[in-house]
Amino acid sequence: MTSPIEYRLNAPVSPEAAAELFRRAGLRRPVDDLLRLAAMLQNANVTLSAWDGSRLVGIARGLTDFVYCCYLSDLAVDPDYQGQGIGRELTLRMKTHLGEQVTLYLVSVPDAVGFYEHIGMESNPHLFMLRRSG
Repeated sequence: MTSPIEYRLNAPVSPEAAAELFRRAGLRRPVDDLLRLAAMLQNANVTLSAWDGSRLVGIARGLTDFVYCCYLSDLAVDPDYQGQGIGRELTLRMKTHLGEQVTLYLVSVPDAVGFYEHIGMESNPHLFMLRRSG
């Protein structure tokens, strides 16, 4: 890390920068389909990004109604920056921005369950989904 991390609310994030972050963080996203990735970024209701200078090092992307719930569809931190509180900060800033009425929901990969428990999120065994075709 070369400078203090800057957090930006709803700042533009290029699909190329997001794809690189998702690749590095190991998130399974359509990183080779930049048009789809651009649409994912544009259609989010709220995005928080973390920057080290001009380098995108973290992102939280939410889909929300702003009064009841928010699905945190992406939470990614560059592996070189993990362990510095960036993921926690993105989550807390998202919660603060949305307010106390809004519950955050996310689907965790198995390797990240401990992180979410560590930052105070509770698990729920009653999640259901219909998988996408592609």
